[in-house]
Amino acid sequence: MTASGAPICLLGLIGRGIQASKSPIIHETEAAAQGFQCRYELFDLNEHRDEPATLLKLLRLAEQRGFAGLNITYPCKQAIIPLLDELSEEARVIGAVNTVRFVAGRRVGYNTDAFGFAESLRHGLPGASLACVVQVGAGGAGAATAHALLKLGARKLSIVDMERGRAESLTANLASHFSDRIVATEDLAHAVANASGVVNTTPMGMAAHPGSAVPTSLLRPDLWVADIVYVPLETDLLRAARAAGCRVLDGGGMAVFQAARAFEIFTGRKALAERMRRHFETLTPD
Repeated sequence: MTASGAPICLLGLIGRGIQASKSPIIHETEAAAQGFQCRYELFDLNEHRDEPATLLKLLRLAEQRGFAGLNITYPCKQAIIPLLDELSEEARVIGAVNTVRFVAGRRVGYNTDAFGFAESLRHGLPGASLACVVQVGAGGAGAATAHALLKLGARKLSIVDMERGRAESLTANLASHFSDRIVATEDLAHAVANASGVVNTTPMGMAAHPGSAVPTSLLRPDLWVADIVYVPLETDLLRAARAAGCRVLDGGGMAVFQAARAFEIFTGRKALAERMRRHFETLTPD
């Protein structure tokens, strides 16, 4: 409770290596701008060993403490699903959850990543060709961005992942909803050579995972290149893409738009995404 007696909205994030996350201050600042108090906590799996047991333990802890909900990030967006009571239709189709709301003793899973990426692409790369897109990464975040790209009208989406089986699984899942517009491939060079755009949905580019998921030699000026990593905003991939003359999209937009949608799910209040983006930019000046 606050000094005035009003309840504090408790939120949190579960993930691995999340200490640099901007989610706490983004949600807390938006709540303050709307006249109520929010406290957003980080539950870093680097502090735990047994991941499946820890997920359940943290869900129960948040429920017991009266949390409104939790955000879920790498590497738990798919592992969390068996622990939930209900999924939104979009989360069910995507097969990944990044937002959990506690409602009347039930855990309801949502996916706001797909919305976040779609809005970021619309705002940040208007007119980007979706004729043939290559996506590197088929994990939880990749499932959401693939779904977003197909809903936006991508005519062909090629999925590349170090784990061939994961790419094939994602392709099979989304093909049942989007026909034959999505394929799995192991030949990144060939796929990029025929692409209009490239999206990185792997952790590569983060401080803990340095490097680029796409070799610099494959980049060319007529490509657009998007990265969902936002710490740092200027990843090695985006730096190389700029140097090659590509249009680029950093992960900041997706981070903000998905947070705005999650804020609305948690609180029932409309979030002002433009205000959240302005504040986000003050936190990430690079």
